[in-house]
Amino acid sequence: MRKFLLLLVLCGLIKVSSWAQGAYAPYNRDYYHALERYEILKGEMNPIFHTGFKPFRRDKIANYLESYLIDSASGIFQGSKADQFNFYYLKNDNWEFAKSETEGSNRPFLGKLYRKPSDFFHYRDETFDIHINPVLYLSGGREQGEDAFRFRNSRGLELRGTIDRKIGFYTYLTTTQTIFPSWIRDYIEQNGAVPGEGFWKDYESEGYGYFSAMGHLSFNVSKNIEAQFGHDRNFVGEGYRSMILSDFSNPYVFFKLNTKIWKFNLTNLWSQMTADVIYNGRRPTDGRYPQKWFSHHRLGINIGKNLNIGVFESVMANQFDWNYLNPVIFYRWIEHQLGTPDKVMLGFDGKWNFTPGMQLYGQFALDEFVFSEFFGIDGKNSSRNKHAIQAGYKYINAFKVSNLDLQLEYNQARPYTYQEKFENQAYTNYRTPLTHPRGANFREAIAILRYQPIPRLTVNATGFYQLFGTDPSDEVNFGGDLLKNRLVTNTGLGLFGHEIGQGVENKVLMGTLNLSYMLKHNLFVDLSQSYRRRTAQNLNAPDVDNFTQLSLRMNIVRQEFNY
Repeated sequence: MRKFLLLLVLCGLIKVSSWAQGAYAPYNRDYYHALERYEILKGEMNPIFHTGFKPFRRDKIANYLESYLIDSASGIFQGSKADQFNFYYLKNDNWEFAKSETEGSNRPFLGKLYRKPSDFFHYRDETFDIHINPVLYLSGGREQGEDAFRFRNSRGLELRGTIDRKIGFYTYLTTTQTIFPSWIRDYIEQNGAVPGEGFWKDYESEGYGYFSAMGHLSFNVSKNIEAQFGHDRNFVGEGYRSMILSDFSNPYVFFKLNTKIWKFNLTNLWSQMTADVIYNGRRPTDGRYPQKWFSHHRLGINIGKNLNIGVFESVMANQFDWNYLNPVIFYRWIEHQLGTPDKVMLGFDGKWNFTPGMQLYGQFALDEFVFSEFFGIDGKNSSRNKHAIQAGYKYINAFKVSNLDLQLEYNQARPYTYQEKFENQAYTNYRTPLTHPRGANFREAIAILRYQPIPRLTVNATGFYQLFGTDPSDEVNFGGDLLKNRLVTNTGLGLFGHEIGQGVENKVLMGTLNLSYMLKHNLFVDLSQSYRRRTAQNLNAPDVDNFTQLSLRMNIVRQEFNY
């Protein structure tokens, strides 16, 4: 598989075209919301890129800012003071692709550093462009009922640029020592993996230390076909969560083709993922970890000016097979020809900007389909009725309050969705789900309120309610743990009667208030307060957590503990 991915990259480079392009901007919910809210305000799709597959390329972002958001009559960007601030922040963050002049620093450090607000150091000539920035995350907090001080200490480097204006590159690396809030620690202990990370070591008595890295090359194969190769995460959909493919797991190696023609956008993704981990006691140890191969394609189409529908198909296989490399084949047909040995999922996602300032979005992921059981003809709630649903709503400048944005979202996954009967074919990577942090067998309602009262201050209030079922022991499988075999249940329920929340019923109510102030470009101070309350059938009393945290971060995504 690695040889094939390398071959694809080399073939692409041989044919690389002359259209200027850049690296991808890391997926950051705050950053991407600032981008996408303007499309919702306009009430129509932007012609530059489809938002259903993230992240976006920096040259596309710059083009979006200057061609889609600039008022054609006045030639300037319209909006509140906060909107103006965000527009120029985004433009300066991608200044090398801006057509118009961007601001420079008033006082460059030593004449060479921070000549642009976004770059610690940059060099640019006709053939080579490079931007280097430090990465820092320092946070500390207290959790009620816990003696150990909660903290994070991450240091690293971010580097991006282009060669010959044809090949974009991006590299990110950090080293981290941290002590998580107790519910994240419990999640790690249960799954044997740190969410979003790979190999880790113990730090002190209850902390974790890990090295993080991402990197990719990007280039144009033709005028309408873009390619990307490297290690990163991908996200499908418009929601806070994704039931198709999310950014929750460890970065993985992949090759991606993105073909945009007229109103159509076809994205092909081929990747190699870590199926499981070898442990020495409670932590990972050295060894050749088993691998699996993931193929995904999504075809999106803009229908009219304000509706986008995407249909997808994906396959997880425990061995490499050339058949899945065909970018325009129906994977389910391939699976049938091979004797149905692999895990195929299909479904759709969509968004509808039905009026300026409002958007409806949703997803449907189908894991298995038996007609008589899906519609309850032979019996209700079959264990083979496996699917996941998302429905959401966004309201920009809610209640006519400038820069007050509301988002409501509902997610659910039936028991045994994303699980598989064959080894190393579950919808996971490095022992964590590829979609929702809960895996399956859950319902969830989310409300998010974002407010920017002044340009540099952002207030984010996120609350959710979850109902989910867990297993009373390792030998029992009620369908929530994706690492278990879906055919080995030991529940005594049989084929029918499987309902969401079965097993040990858990209910979680959580709210987080975060205030972020931008001191300088991409330098933030965050103050957050979290409240989490969990009840369960095996708890004598509610498990309540209160967590307060203060953070300083530079050129790094804000960490969230909302699960």
